[in-house]
Formats: sequence, C-alpha cells, structure tokens
Amino acid sequence: MLGRSGGAIGNACETLVTRGEAERTSSKPRMYQANSATRTAAHASVPAQSTPASPAPATQQAPKAEAFKGRPTPITRPNGQTYHPRALAQVADVEALQRLREAGVPVLLYGPPGTGKTSLIEAAFPDLVTVAGDGDTTVGDLIGEYTQSANGGYEFIYGPLVTAMQEGRALLLDDATLISPKVLAALYPAMDGRRQIQVKAHKGETISATDGFYVIAGHNPGVHGAVLTEALSSRFSVQIQVSSDYDLAASLKINRTAVRVARHLASLQQSGEVGWAPQLRELIAFQKIADVLGTEAAFANLVGIAPLEDRDRVTEVVTRAVGRLVTALAVGRQL
Repeated sequence: MLGRSGGAIGNACETLVTRGEAERTSSKPRMYQANSATRTAAHASVPAQSTPASPAPATQQAPKAEAFKGRPTPITRPNGQTYHPRALAQVADVEALQRLREAGVPVLLYGPPGTGKTSLIEAAFPDLVTVAGDGDTTVGDLIGEYTQSANGGYEFIYGPLVTAMQEGRALLLDDATLISPKVLAALYPAMDGRRQIQVKAHKGETISATDGFYVIAGHNPGVHGAVLTEALSSRFSVQIQVSSDYDLAASLKINRTAVRVARHLASLQQSGEVGWAPQLRELIAFQKIADVLGTEAAFANLVGIAPLEDRDRVTEVVTRAVGRLVTALAVGRQL
C-alpha cells in the first residue's frame, strides 16, 4: 500500500523505536505499535516544502541556496559514469561537501564498500587527487620519494599530498583507516593551523598549502584491518554515514527482485541477523551480469559473492524471492 518494501518500513519503525516514538511489541515476526510520541513524530516528518517556511531572523545568515530547489542534475565523474546527488543536511550532498571545503572543515565519509563514498567525492571535487590507502602505504607514497631517472641518476618526485598542497587541490584518502597511523601522522601538520609539512627526505624542505587545499577521507568500518584512531577521527570535524540508495537502484532500471532482495538483506544486517548486504555497486554489477549471462546467473553470482558466514541466509532470502533454489555460480560438467 505504501509502495515501499517491508525492509524499508521495518527500518523506519526501528528508527522510531530507537527515538522512543514507537514501541516494538514482537521480535518474530517484528511488530510495532504507536505510543504517545508517534503522532508528534508523524507531523514532524512532513517534508519541509509542504509547509510555508518562516522567514529567518535578521541576525541569522541565510544559506547560499534554497534547500532542494529543483532536482539536482546528475554529475559526470572522471570515469565517465554519472553521479546522482542525494540529500544531505537539506541540500544536495555534492553542494554540502563543497560548502564544507570552502569553510575549511575536513570530512570523513564512512559506510560499507560500494555505497558511493568515492563517487560522491569525485562528483563534488573535479580537482581531486586520490591516495588509495592500504596496509602497505608509506610516508613516501604520500609525500614523495627519490626515483631513478632516465639518465641513471635519482630525482625526488613529489607525492599526492605535496601536489595537492602546492596546487590548492582536494586530497582524498580512500580507505584511510587501512593506512598505518604512523604514516598518516605525516599529513596532520597540513590539516591543522600550520598548513605546512616538512619533507625530510628532500633536504628538509618546507611545503606550505595554498588556498583551496583540502583533505577528505573515506572509511569502511566493516573491512578487516580498518582502524579509526582517535588522532585521525579528531581531525575530521564532520563525519557522514553513507549507505546505499536503493531507490536510486530501482530508478536505474536494476532488476526489481534484486533490489528487493538487497533491501531485505540490509534490514537483516541492521538487526544483526546477517553481516552482509548487497550495496549499490553489487546491484549495478548484478544488472550487467544479467544483461550478459541472464538473470538466473546474476542471482547465482549474488549468492556466490556473499561471505561464507552469511551465504546460507543469503541463499534463503534469494531463493524465497526468486521462487526456486538458487546456489552459488559455478562451472558445471563438461558440455
């Protein structure tokens, strides 16, 4: 009746329970009932544009643009794919990040892999310089190091951090929490009031950041080895959770059953029944596989990419949605 999946409605109800604006009366099956605060919550949830806005007091500075004035235009990323802006603090997420950059407020985006963190950052900052973080990332990978030149000698090649500082560009630390804290410490002086670093390997040279230099990071909390230290967390004043937009997946003409499966698994993940759910990246891949090998193979692959500890539950959910047993994609007998 509402035009939404059971998983989406369940998530909404859980949010109300968490906020004390509804009560859960049963866990299996999950059932909810209103309480004295539910009516107030319902009225507070009406979209702002349906109620005439009151003029802001003269002492408040008006925002740069009206919230959600028109539908934001999709933005083309460097790889040619388009990014569809989403809501963040009553403006488009791309605009919100751009405003934070202008104010010099570092941002950390966190959420499962494949939810669109990097896509959002690339859409917001065309001048982006990216560091793909992992456990092997070194200080030299950030600042620079000596490299053998064509004539057999050695020359110092600046790293992405120095490049971003000198050219006033945005620097993305992708998978920042996989980088050793000792390595990340090299960029902290560039993020505080000093806005400088010392390149000890290159004659102790001091590099000062020019206007426009900005640091933003991405963090996958569920990835093995990811550690968000207090030193790193404290330097990112704004931390934004990014989850998959399943409505966007539906609008991109991705198989409706696959989207429904993803929503259901996401609700199970939120309740702690499973540890994995397909994100937008997996759903986009699902549709590509379906277009090439067929929907049956795409569902089999969806089961196969689930972590082993969740595969039985994922198989159960997919089988119920499809109406037949679905097992992991595998090579069969000789033709």
